[in-house]
Amino acid sequence: MAEVAVALVWHQHQPYYPDDVAGQTLMPWVRLHGVKDYYGMAMLLHEFPEVRCTINLVPSLLKQLLQYTEQGRSDRHQELTRVPADGLSQEQVFRLLDDFFMAHHATMIRPWPRYEELYRKRQLGQARAQDVWRRFDTRDLRDLQVLFNLAWIHPIAFEKNDGLRSLRHKGRYFTEEEKLYVLDQHVQLLQQVIPLHRQLAQRGQVELTTTPFYHPIVPLLLDKRYAREAMPEVRLPRFTIGYPEDVEWHLREAVQLFQSVFGWAPAGMWPSEGSVCQGMIPHVARAGFRWMATDEEILYQSTNGLVRRDAKGYIVNPQEFYRPYRVVEGDAELDIVFRDHALSDLIGFHYYRSSAELAAEDFLGKLRSIRTAIAESNSRLPLVSVILDGENCWEYYAEQGVPFLRALYRWLAHTKGVRTVRVADYLQENPARVTLPRLFAGSWIHHNFDIWIGHEEDNSAWDLLHLTREYLKSRQARGVVPAETLKRAWEEIYVAEGSDWFWWYGPQHSSPQDALFDYLFRKHLQNVYFLLGEEPPVELARPISKRAARVPYTLPRSFLEVRINGRRTPIEWLGAGRYLVEDERGTMAMAAPGPLQELYFGFTPRALILRVDFRGPARDLLADYDAVRIGFVAPAGRDLWLLQPGRTDQQIVWNGQNPKPVNGVEVGLDQVLELAIPFEELGVTVDQPIQFFVELLEGKQSRDRAPRYGTIDLTCPSPDFERIMWDV
Repeated sequence: MAEVAVALVWHQHQPYYPDDVAGQTLMPWVRLHGVKDYYGMAMLLHEFPEVRCTINLVPSLLKQLLQYTEQGRSDRHQELTRVPADGLSQEQVFRLLDDFFMAHHATMIRPWPRYEELYRKRQLGQARAQDVWRRFDTRDLRDLQVLFNLAWIHPIAFEKNDGLRSLRHKGRYFTEEEKLYVLDQHVQLLQQVIPLHRQLAQRGQVELTTTPFYHPIVPLLLDKRYAREAMPEVRLPRFTIGYPEDVEWHLREAVQLFQSVFGWAPAGMWPSEGSVCQGMIPHVARAGFRWMATDEEILYQSTNGLVRRDAKGYIVNPQEFYRPYRVVEGDAELDIVFRDHALSDLIGFHYYRSSAELAAEDFLGKLRSIRTAIAESNSRLPLVSVILDGENCWEYYAEQGVPFLRALYRWLAHTKGVRTVRVADYLQENPARVTLPRLFAGSWIHHNFDIWIGHEEDNSAWDLLHLTREYLKSRQARGVVPAETLKRAWEEIYVAEGSDWFWWYGPQHSSPQDALFDYLFRKHLQNVYFLLGEEPPVELARPISKRAARVPYTLPRSFLEVRINGRRTPIEWLGAGRYLVEDERGTMAMAAPGPLQELYFGFTPRALILRVDFRGPARDLLADYDAVRIGFVAPAGRDLWLLQPGRTDQQIVWNGQNPKPVNGVEVGLDQVLELAIPFEELGVTVDQPIQFFVELLEGKQSRDRAPRYGTIDLTCPSPDFERIMWDV
């Protein structure tokens, strides 16, 4: 009987969430997917030793797993869980109510009755945390801390752990000791992830592969003009120069980390987002890879339509599709396989709506149809490559996909005519015989790079990355920066080259964490300057994402009459705009409140007026800091610095790095900090934008900022400002 080979490739990836300069990890996804998907997927394969597959482990994921398990690092959500429920600050309660329902409702919240009860009480999407927090008592908050972390644990862990099963049965009114037990179980599960994968590989069941280190789009790093191969009219960033040396770094370091973790070099690679081009072949081969994979649409384009799908979705010339190919550039050559995106998408997007057995049976039926379609025209063993994320789809499945995967693996292990294979094994037995004339430049999404380049936001991000990289190169060329500092600064560049930051820019994708992704991208670029002892350019303070610019503040309603004396006189500020630092919520909020408390802002007919309130008398508190910075994004280059605030040698200047004298700016410092900045001195006229933030500096490090992310956006008022606001 004819056979068909099935290569399941599970792609396990998380972007690099830590900010190593600040020493914090703002997102919990490595830990949460670790205790659920990375642990659970490996455990399921241990149950079915007959099933062969490939697991792609991205280095940025491996690095973070090692940080949790070997370096004792934690994330903000882990730290918030550890806070005793009766000791949570109001700020922490708000963050808890915003962040701890981040789970798919139907499969991760509803199955836990108490979690569902808290979810309904929260009225997520209908009310702000500030409006409902008083409904939650200490027991509610502690249960929320526990249930969020329990819901993210894989079902197999409950099968194997009496303590976890006991907590699931208890369901509510957990103790502080039980909460800490759950967090300890998270760490223990994470500690098993890498050893489980190593065991699967050592016994020959799983091939482990990797990706360029921080998951960059390699063709765009080589030359952004590759985007025009699929999108001739695309608008490119200002700077299209490529960084082939960075491609070499991402590939070389990926192999080195893989070798250090597992003890051998990987044979195969899943390029980030399946992104390929002809020019990357020598780089990939030079790093030691023997094969890589991408999507079927790249094959369509590379064969000028010889292989394609017809109007009904059937593969035309299937015998030419279900086979490996060779790609060659100069003396470099590689094998390449192409994913069946229809079969891959069935698992990723559709089968969760079916019963596990019916879905698995349907999948096997599709494989049999492929075998039948090419049996008579192909004497070689056909290869069906099914490649998809190995973590993101399972939260939509009942019981995190366990019934489906058990059914699928059972069918695959015991169905005649279907053989599961590791890709490298298949290629060794069935080497590619056909060489593609040229490898089309594109990704696994619509065979182009539209998600990562071309939109205004994407292009702005690329240009900021380029300018920061050029600055680093110029500092390096001077030869005065210590080698270790240079290494850390370049690492920030490599992190910023990851595809995930660009994924969230532009119109295609959005999430409640858009602003945080935007912040992290810019923070990595800012870190280059911090590490080199310089202030980052003001452009890096401006959110790239338009969604990220939404901050909770009110606008001025009338002209102000304020005596600039530093005294807290509320009546003088009744018509001002107001920003309350504690109003900023969600994953964007800091773990603990900083020194800044409130910001008031408004106008006289001739000046911008600011008042900064601190968590204590301003004069006393500011004596411990080196500067207060009023950073103006618009007009650019007009940063106002109050140096040595609260001290006898206090002075106010434009630009703290190369100070210039200030004319006409009034400063009052006592209970609060007040400033009046003439529009003429600021360099703005009627209807021109004014965008600013307030930052507290100690040395060259930012200790607090208002707003925490983004800017206060105003417009220089006309003499009719009050009448206009009254009409509004």
